Formats: sequence, C-alpha cells, structure tokens
Amino acid sequence: MAVPKKKTSQSRRNMRRSHHALTPVNVNECSSCGSRKLPHHICPSCGHYNGRQVISQAAAVEDNQSAE
Repeated sequence: MAVPKKKTSQSRRNMRRSHHALTPVNVNECSSCGSRKLPHHICPSCGHYNGRQVISQAAAVEDNQSAE
C-alpha cells in the first residue's frame, strides 16, 4: 500500500485545491420577455428560442411550474 513519505504542506495542498472553486452560472436575458434564462436554452417563461416561438405559452408555463 502506498504511503506518503512526507506530510503534504498547507501551501501545496491549497495550490492543488485552487482549481476546485465553482464558477457562477452564466445567465442571459430573454429577448422577448426579459426573464433570465440559460444560454442556448428555450426560455422557461415564454417558450421563445432564437427570436421565435418554439413551444406554446401554456406548455411553457406548465413545464416551469412542474419543475418547481
């Protein structure tokens, strides 16, 4: 079984962990209704994507409520 010969210093441990930080979620504003949405996703509140209606308004609201 492999056992470390020396104790890992705080500096080396923290330098290794420096890449473990979480990045904030990137959100965009919907061009039709102005609500926040993920980029390259259908707007959950109005059902628009890329400037056109993709899913109906009732289905968009129903899907949004079931996700919560």
